[in-house]
Amino acid sequence: MPLVTVVIILAVVGVLLWLVNRIPMQGTIKSILNLVVVIAVVLWLLKVFDLFYDQVRQFLNVYLNEEDIRFLGGESCSLKDGDCVLLVPSIAGG
Repeated sequence: MPLVTVVIILAVVGVLLWLVNRIPMQGTIKSILNLVVVIAVVLWLLKVFDLFYDQVRQFLNVYLNEEDIRFLGGESCSLKDGDCVLLVPSIAGG
């Protein structure tokens, strides 16, 4: 997603928050609405910037004691005291 789009959406959310706070209503309801909007925006930003991920990224190589974890059982392999974990991002170029 282009950065300009992210900025525009955040500006719109800011205007919506401003409008919600201008409407006369009980403070508790207003606080809950603000919290819901902020949580939704944070989750959306995590998804947009691909930070909300529940598995090892495709282009990140993970090594456990110099062995690729794909050959050691994947993400479910266990660690012991003294194990060395190495994270190596894949780099391509030409």
